[in-house]
Amino acid sequence: MNLFPLGRLLPVAILLAGLATFFALGLNRYLSLETLSHNEAEITSWVADNRALAIVTFIVIDATVIAFSLPASAGMAAASGFLFGAWLGAACSVVATMLGSFTLFLAAHSAFRDFFRARTSAALARLEEGFQRDGFSYLVFLRLVPVFPSWLVTIVTALLGMKPSLFLSGTFVGIIPGTIVFAGIGADFGRLFKTRQTPDLGAIFQARTLLPLLGLGVLALLPVLYRRWRRRSRS
Repeated sequence: MNLFPLGRLLPVAILLAGLATFFALGLNRYLSLETLSHNEAEITSWVADNRALAIVTFIVIDATVIAFSLPASAGMAAASGFLFGAWLGAACSVVATMLGSFTLFLAAHSAFRDFFRARTSAALARLEEGFQRDGFSYLVFLRLVPVFPSWLVTIVTALLGMKPSLFLSGTFVGIIPGTIVFAGIGADFGRLFKTRQTPDLGAIFQARTLLPLLGLGVLALLPVLYRRWRRRSRS
């Protein structure tokens, strides 16, 4: 049985080629807070004059960044707040993240799911079973608490056979708080740029931000913990 038909590998090949092209052409210089700062007046003027087009353009670019796993997702989430305000920016960022993450999910699922299933050990089989049973809670936790890179979480959920509907719902619920935080930080960029200060995205990793996200993550795991307690109490 051919577990790697070329047609299934094509989406992943495109994403990998895009990632390589991104660095080869030095495009990371353009998707940076420095570029945003140096071109603040031109960008904000264009956004003000072309509101609808600016929103669509941002969503397309941000979704591409997420799908290709480019190292600019945090900066894009913050830039959404700078460009459109905290709430509208967060909404645009959520839409883009959903589109980009689902694209990556489908590519990984199509290319590697059968190969992974054919070589799954007993321990991984149990992990897969548990993740399929409680995957929504686990995914919400992993999206809320930035323990692992977002792209890695997306690929692992695809390999473990999560249903697309659960992936979409879990991702949607899990990314909202962090996205609002980043957009809120970005909403202050205008003031920082005017005083020639450098924006610091490390604020999301401070205790005052991480602890509430961790608390929400624990709440997401409560159904799993409750079901495990019920099973043990019955045995």
